[in-house]
Amino acid sequence: MRDLSRPVLSASTLDVGRDLLDAAHRHRLGAHAVALAYRVLISLVPLALLSIALMGAFGLESVWQGSISPTLHRHLMPSVAAAADDTAQGIFERNGAVLLALATVMVVWNTFRAMREVEHTLDEIHEKQRPARAFLPGVGRRLALAGVVDVCILGALGLFVAAPRVVDDGTAHQVLVVLRWLPALLLLWLAVAALFRYAPAERPQTRWASGGSALVVGGWLVASVAFGAWSASVASYKTALGTLTAFLVLTAYTQAVAYVFVLGAQLDETFRRRESGSRASRR
Repeated sequence: MRDLSRPVLSASTLDVGRDLLDAAHRHRLGAHAVALAYRVLISLVPLALLSIALMGAFGLESVWQGSISPTLHRHLMPSVAAAADDTAQGIFERNGAVLLALATVMVVWNTFRAMREVEHTLDEIHEKQRPARAFLPGVGRRLALAGVVDVCILGALGLFVAAPRVVDDGTAHQVLVVLRWLPALLLLWLAVAALFRYAPAERPQTRWASGGSALVVGGWLVASVAFGAWSASVASYKTALGTLTAFLVLTAYTQAVAYVFVLGAQLDETFRRRESGSRASRR
């Protein structure tokens, strides 16, 4: 039984919470989250097209036919669902090499543009001014980070979708349904850790397993599961009100994803500053 004379939260935990809230206001995390959410939002269309093209390239048309298409027919007007089916089937039949290349370029370009905002956000969190650098090294670094982030996100989506279809049914199928979460989460963790380490000008000694990274990946997981459940079971796009509600929920989802990211980065920096201050006071 818990000792009722002891506080539920320690003074250290409360201090960290106060420092985090103060830093979130001082570093304008809300404004940065809005800018990042906008980048996520406009990346969804090319990401969807790239995902369909990749399904065709890897022979995963059954994913569309057995899972995505029925969901669209339940929630969309018949004409809109039929148009989506026709578009996907056209991509599958033509083996969409041109569309695959175009969608890849658009996804990488949007992620590349987002890297600039990530740099601004992390620089303000670390309270460091980015030094003037040559144009090409800066572009190369952002392209490399964009590539890592896109590969990790697409890899996580691919593992999550394709792994259960390696075996159609039985115990092995159920095992794959459960185990797919682990590599998917590890890929997301890798993307977050790479951004926390290489996007800021300061180059902090970021741990691969940090409290901020755990907050980001855990927050993304919770938000994505909630959004997926709402989209599959609740959302309806057959009326104007339903479509407007869906857009507002999608916007809220991208906002939550972005805010969790900047809050995780700020949490790591808050811990780092407190540790540095503690070490300095002991000298």
